[in-house]
Amino acid sequence: MKNYLVFDAGGTFTKYALMDENAEILEKDKVPTPDYRTKTKEDYYAVLDGVVEKYRNRIEGIAISMPGMLDNKDGYCVTAGYLAYLAGSTVGTELFKRYGIPVSVENDGKCAALAEFWRGSLKGCTNGAVVVLGSGVAGGIILNGKLFRGNHFTAGEYSYVCTDAKKPAEMESYWGLNSGAEGLARIIAKHTGENWQTYDGLKIFGLANDGDEKVLAGLKEYTDSLAVQIYNLNIYLDLDIIAIGGGISQQPLLHKYLQRSLDEVLENIPLRKISPYVPEPKITNCRFYNDANLIGALYHFMNK
Repeated sequence: MKNYLVFDAGGTFTKYALMDENAEILEKDKVPTPDYRTKTKEDYYAVLDGVVEKYRNRIEGIAISMPGMLDNKDGYCVTAGYLAYLAGSTVGTELFKRYGIPVSVENDGKCAALAEFWRGSLKGCTNGAVVVLGSGVAGGIILNGKLFRGNHFTAGEYSYVCTDAKKPAEMESYWGLNSGAEGLARIIAKHTGENWQTYDGLKIFGLANDGDEKVLAGLKEYTDSLAVQIYNLNIYLDLDIIAIGGGISQQPLLHKYLQRSLDEVLENIPLRKISPYVPEPKITNCRFYNDANLIGALYHFMNK
């Protein structure tokens, strides 16, 4: 059975795994990602060198998941998120020349969608989407049984969706901020009166699961806003199912509140007076969480 080295490049750490063609993880670890503010592309490639050297004689190829708007055909990065030193580089081609083995590169949100389509919550669907609630809002879209990338490889870049047309110059007016980790913390802090920077997902859901009324009110406001965008996504694309991923999606309370918010959106649509039928978004949790990008990157490599 063939083995592959798969990277999931993040702003703080770059995870990697030795995987077989059935997506079984044989070994897994992570290394610090060089800071984009002080380091260079060569610094990052040096980090990859150390990992590749360890596995070079055991692998048939390298698959990479990374942030940014990029051309999956050759790994050209228009943008690269917190790996800004890779922007403007054709990462796939450069690493192929560096290591002499096949290399594929795909956007991290699209990798999450591919993982769920291959072996997870979107398996068997014709049209579906993944919405990953992380530092921003990432994801991917499956249309007619295939990953939809768009003309400029930016389909599924939900963070760029404007949610407040009256304030387009403010970061808070975009889905990536108001439904990402910072957005949730800011909403909770508005209800509790505390500094939003003292909150993370673990603290928020610890308090919510203990029944803190102010935190629960903040959570409801958060899911109300999220539900509107889930509703809109479904109206645009008429999907079979939408899988919610990211760390906080593992909290049953989030799913409970999001479903309640979606039900309220549907109940209150005034257009129902004209057309009683409005498509109802079907939501579920992603099957894969921390390993989704690794699995999706491997799927992309094997089907490139």
